[in-house]
This record gives sequence, C-alpha cells and structure tokens, in this order.
Amino acid sequence: MMWPHLRPWLDERLPLADLTETLRRKTVPHHQYSVWYYFGGMTLFLFGIQVGTGALLLLYYRPSATEAYESVQFIVTRVPFGWLIRSVHAWSGNLMVASAFAHLFSVLFLHAYRRPRELTWISGVLLLLLTLAFGFTGYLLPWNEVSFFATRVGTDLAATVPLVGNGLVRFMRGGNDVTGATLTRLFGFHVAILPAIATALGCLHLFLIQRHGMSVPPSVERRVTEGAGALRAIPFLPHFILRDLFAWTAVLALMAALSTFYPWELGAKADPFAPAPAGIRPEWYFLWAFETLKHLPPTIAGISGELLGVAAMGAGAATVLLLPFLAGHTPRARRLVLWVGVVALAFMAVMTGLALTGAVP
Repeated sequence: MMWPHLRPWLDERLPLADLTETLRRKTVPHHQYSVWYYFGGMTLFLFGIQVGTGALLLLYYRPSATEAYESVQFIVTRVPFGWLIRSVHAWSGNLMVASAFAHLFSVLFLHAYRRPRELTWISGVLLLLLTLAFGFTGYLLPWNEVSFFATRVGTDLAATVPLVGNGLVRFMRGGNDVTGATLTRLFGFHVAILPAIATALGCLHLFLIQRHGMSVPPSVERRVTEGAGALRAIPFLPHFILRDLFAWTAVLALMAALSTFYPWELGAKADPFAPAPAGIRPEWYFLWAFETLKHLPPTIAGISGELLGVAAMGAGAATVLLLPFLAGHTPRARRLVLWVGVVALAFMAVMTGLALTGAVP
C-alpha cells in the first residue's frame, strides 16, 4: 500500500492533519428543518457535473453558426455515449436551477439571512443569478430552431431598458440581430467568463458558511431559549457528509433516469431567414417572467407595460439581493418576509403553470 508512505510526505507539505481535525470538530445543527441544509451541497454537486460533462462536450463542439448544429449532431449520433453526456449536461443544468431556487427559498423561509450572514445571502443570490445566466448563455449553443428564436425573444427584452437598452442588445448579440457572432459571444460567456466568476463567488460563499456556520431558525432558537429543549448537533465528519452523499446519490439516480429515458432532443437546425415557429418560449425557469410580460397591457398610465414589467422585476431582484438590510429583525418583520416570499413563490408557480398549459388568467 502506497498510502502509509505517501501520507507523511503529504502531511509535511500540506496541512492535511489540521484540515481533518477541523472537520472532525465541526458540527451541524440538527432539528426538524435540517433537511433543507442539503440543497446547497446538491447545487454544488450538480455544478461539478456541469463542469465535467461540459468539458467532455468541448472536445467535439464547434462554436460557429456553420458548424455548431452539425457538431452537436455528431456528438449525439456518432460519439460513443455522446447522447448520454449531452443529456446529462442538459438535465443536470435544469436540476441545478431547481436546486438553487429551492436553496434560496429555504434560506429565505428559515430567515438565514440575518446578521452576521448578510454577505452569505448576497453571494448566494448572485450565484443564483449566475446559474440563470448559465442557462441563458448555453441555450443557443446547439444552434437549433427553438433556441435561436427563444434567444432572439429573450435579448429583445433588453431593448426596453431606458437609455442603454439598444446598446445592451448589441452587446449581448454582438450586433443588431442574433447571428454567428451571438453564438460565439455567448459561448465565451458560458465556458470562460461565467465559470470563472462562479468559481470565485462559490469559494467566497463556502468560506462564509464555514466562518459563520449553519443558521438556526428563529423558532428553534426560541424553543432553546425558553428551555423547551436543547439545540442538538451532529458531527460534520462523517455524519453530515454521509447524509450529503446520500442526497447526491439520489439526485444522481434521478438525473441518470431522466437522461436515459428522456434524452435531450436536438430538433431542427436554425434558419435565421425562416419565420419563427409557433409556441416559441424560453426555458421553464424563465417562463414566469415571460408569461407575466405577455399579459401586461401595452401601456400603463402612458408608459410601456413591458418596460414597467421589466423595471418591476429588476426592482424585485434588487430587493431580494439587499433583503438582509431592508428586513427588520422583529418577529413581525420576519412574518412579513415569510408571507412576501410565499406570495412570490405562488405567483411564479401560477405564471409558470399558465405558460405551460396555455391558459388565460
């Protein structure tokens, strides 16, 4: 066995013993809401799968309007297990978005944004926005019909921003319309710029979690203060890690089943000169915003309804980002935040359902 000889060599050069001892001393609060702690690690696990499968796809993918579709077609038809790698990449991306949303709302409902975890909350919100940016920039890369026209519709929304709207659209597209320049630009963001920012921000987020520990909900703190029970904790190593691994195994099994039985379709190649097919819509995590803008009147008090809708969503995102500084610390303020979060989640769910069913509110 090489490990008994290798470990002293590594211990002399790396602080492995100190790191192991720190992990053994670390504990995690254990209460009735502890299950929500695992969504953060699940999101990180899915991000790792995205990086791994994305690197494999890069071996064959060609980011140009003339070769992108054919290269993806080659991956799914000629490369051994290429169809599976692409499906895993697509499904893990969708599951990562769902896990990130679940993590954000669980932190919101458990009031884990309170002092001294303001920066932890802000970095987490920024990571969620980066996750959505990953989905948006990667959607066009297969250069198929649906992704082409959905990207055109999505980038058109940026034109509603006052003063800088048209410049923002040209920046996103690399020109006045969605072309091969758009594909190359979004590819650069998807595989280089966004991963670099996400890695740095993710390291900061993990450091802050280690620095301040897992938050305990106010209801649990109140019961402990009133003497109704003691705050229990479990060792991070190995108890919490083993439970985290079980959650990763469960999501891995789900992802494998979805990728095997529902492989991600490629569709037809994009034709920029063809009319947009009926029923074009963005990915499911943007549907609530798409449906909201669709049902707004053309003008509201003489102002473009679409502009007001985009402005309201921007204001909502800013409010979520700055929530720790805007929300009070009294029980009444926490109840208000809880109800606002429930209403926001219900609104997003209803609008997504309307978009999927085609119903009219």
